[in-house]
Amino acid sequence: MPDRPPGGRRGPRQRSRTAPAQRTRRAEPTRFAAYTLLRAVDEGAYANLEMPQVLRRHRLEGRDAAFATELAFGTVRRQGLYDAVVAVAADRPTDRIDGAVLDVLRLGCHQLLGMRVPAHAAADQTVGLARSVVGAGAAGLVNAVLRRVGERDLEEWTALVTPEGGGTPALAVRHSHPEWVVTALRAALLGHGRATPETVDAELEALLVADNEPPRVHLVARPGLATVEELVAAADAEPSPTSPVGAVLRGGDPGGIAALRDGRAAVQDEGSQLLALALAAAEVPGGLPDRWLDLCAGPGGKAGVLGGLAVQQGADLVAVEVSEHRADLVRRGLATLVAHAADAGRSVEIRTADGREVGAEEPASYARVLVDAPCTGLGALRRRPEARWRRRPSDLATLGPLQRALLTSALDAVAPGGVVAYATCSPHVAETRFVVSDVLKRRRDVEQVDVRPLLRDAAGEPLADLGDGPAVQLWPHVHGTDAMFLALLRRTG
Repeated sequence: MPDRPPGGRRGPRQRSRTAPAQRTRRAEPTRFAAYTLLRAVDEGAYANLEMPQVLRRHRLEGRDAAFATELAFGTVRRQGLYDAVVAVAADRPTDRIDGAVLDVLRLGCHQLLGMRVPAHAAADQTVGLARSVVGAGAAGLVNAVLRRVGERDLEEWTALVTPEGGGTPALAVRHSHPEWVVTALRAALLGHGRATPETVDAELEALLVADNEPPRVHLVARPGLATVEELVAAADAEPSPTSPVGAVLRGGDPGGIAALRDGRAAVQDEGSQLLALALAAAEVPGGLPDRWLDLCAGPGGKAGVLGGLAVQQGADLVAVEVSEHRADLVRRGLATLVAHAADAGRSVEIRTADGREVGAEEPASYARVLVDAPCTGLGALRRRPEARWRRRPSDLATLGPLQRALLTSALDAVAPGGVVAYATCSPHVAETRFVVSDVLKRRRDVEQVDVRPLLRDAAGEPLADLGDGPAVQLWPHVHGTDAMFLALLRRTG
């Protein structure tokens, strides 16, 4: 993506036609980097993938990189609340404000209300950014709106813009989530047994708060390639209390760690690490094919753990990804693992293929299969803050049939006695329990296994607060992980 920010959202206010070099030359680098990220997200980019590229292009490191990242990600997380504030301060609906100008205003709101930036610096630098990227006319509007925003603090603005009457509309504005997401998360807490009707309000608020907390950077030492001790020694990190192959970065740039640069380790949420470990730990009878399958492998994080474990257990891994671009990401990310497997006399193969067809093409060919199904991503809103604004309830109508087809294909691909792990980074019951129950109703050759004993912390103890089983739903406000769902199914023959 070019450094000049892309065009704004549709609206009656038009962007300035000042020459790009004149506009961007005066922008303060950290704020311009944050603005660039917001414009990229507006055009469909994923914030967690785009931000490292933005930082490299703008040559931001250390404190400057941290400031730009917090400004960008915090703005996206709190976008709903800030839009309500802007609408009052500008005395007009946000859909009547040009998208580029609105992004500048959001950045100003986050500095004034969500960060420890002196009010004069927040206003002056944001007006300077507006002058650089959208022109002098828009800068006047930005200046006027931010002066009004600065007249109240966050608590006062939140009280002012929160709808009366409480309930879902109030929670949606106060915690900056779309109303349908708040409703879905409430249903998930009840549906997975995490809350009762009497406790669900407190649980829901805690979950929404956790969604808006910047997550710590979790590292994984890929089995057979790196160790937790190596990661701790190489960076300002500590061993993870949650994952036996994880470390938690206290500070610094993970890109500076040698094990990450050469593909022996990676940045990965602890919940994702636990899922791969659980599948590898499940008991299977002897005589099954010494092949494992990752049916939806892109971008390769879980395949990196699963492949290392497969080699340790004398098995091969086939990683399937339907998107050629994402398959290439897997190939690049697992190049070191592929070489390691070959040295050990095993193989890690990456294929570009449709996971829905693998079961028919290779029936009963694998001992263990992971289905990390495409989903709404509502469990990873801490790391992918834009998902809450990008997803729609209608997405479930498309994702549901795909999730069921992938799980059915996985059950066809696994040999009798083998196991299939069905996982999503969403707690939505339509993507988790309902998918599993629907497939089980149609399959007489499958039984669900209690997966809870297989999730163990770094000390080898069973992970706490896993509910009544047999499936497991992790939660950010309980386990400190993304809200990962995991069900384990065994093909009985």
